[in-house]
Amino acid sequence: MSTSFRRITSLAADVRVHRAFHWLHLHELQLRQWQLQMIAIPAPSFGESARAAWFIDRFHELGLTEVHLDEVGNALALQPCVDEAPHSVLLSAHLDTVFPPHTDCIPREDGPRILAPGACDNAAGLTALLAIAAALRYAELTPPYPILFAANVGEEGAGDLRGMRHIFSVDYNIAAAIALEGSGNATVVDRALGSRRFRITLSGPGGHSWADAARPNPIFALSAALAALARLELPQTPRTTLHCGTISGGTSVNSIPESATAEIDLRSVSSSQLDLSEADALNTVRTAIRDAHDRYASQPPLTLDIARIGDRPAATLPPDSPILSSLRAVDRHFGIATECRIGSTDANLPLSLGVPALAIGAGGTSGGIHTLREWYDPTGRELALRRILLHLLDTCALASAPF
Repeated sequence: MSTSFRRITSLAADVRVHRAFHWLHLHELQLRQWQLQMIAIPAPSFGESARAAWFIDRFHELGLTEVHLDEVGNALALQPCVDEAPHSVLLSAHLDTVFPPHTDCIPREDGPRILAPGACDNAAGLTALLAIAAALRYAELTPPYPILFAANVGEEGAGDLRGMRHIFSVDYNIAAAIALEGSGNATVVDRALGSRRFRITLSGPGGHSWADAARPNPIFALSAALAALARLELPQTPRTTLHCGTISGGTSVNSIPESATAEIDLRSVSSSQLDLSEADALNTVRTAIRDAHDRYASQPPLTLDIARIGDRPAATLPPDSPILSSLRAVDRHFGIATECRIGSTDANLPLSLGVPALAIGAGGTSGGIHTLREWYDPTGRELALRRILLHLLDTCALASAPF
């Protein structure tokens, strides 16, 4: 029997842990009500304030201490430990959704399913965050190290991990981080998928489609650059991908546009490969635009602007990391087959800083993620919540020794 498994077996036998499990078993209706309430509060990236305020109220109700909104809008609270401790363990779930302001987020119920944009991503993780805080309070479980609860902003898209970046810029002395993300009883993201995102804008004089037909067309030139990017050979090992997510420009069908814009997403599991592929991609764009200039040599030139709009670091949790061994031991205790995955989550940031971190599912099942048809079914999520609770408590115990 491994040391990790013996530790988990002993922890699971604690009467206070059983009391916490009991709370989780009896309060699915409360969890569902919390989830329905938070889903109905729109929370696009950079517009999470109303949902964050709702979390501040819940944190107060659950008896957490040092409850506050920080400078970027993260809702934070502390579960203190018995004695003073030099480190804390972060338990987080992101507030924001991918959906723009004014999206109809009012949830509908279809049997056990909850139907709404953001019903799972990340209302499932946020609900689990409250569930763990409530179970700890009911069981009067005081961890050996303080737990920093965070309903954080800016995980999705253009948010670019801004909530996590701020948390780790403040002196919380975080020894380990656990991010609650989406559904699933067995999932764990232990490899952080890195990404670079760019906005490419071409500007020109514009004009009338007939009278000024000789002038350079930013949409044609940008399209040629995007076609060249589509032909770019990217490695399969380490796997690297590139795609164009949005393209816009022009005012009417009979006008040469004054500008055209596209947004590019480049991803890899390797930081060094991201650097290489970024250089290749940007050189490809610049070459394509130079070719466009050559075709319109006698005309006013196009202006190229490339702005980086996102940078998520790639990183990997070592396979022998104590917190990963802890989670595997918890899964063995519950008879769960651990599903290790690659993903882009809030765990990217601490992993890139050398802080042990992972992201785990909050239970239940889901579908239609990042679409208006998103749904979440919490059936069976109690197992995932028990998993989170045991793993969190064991991680707090591990924080007493260097990771």
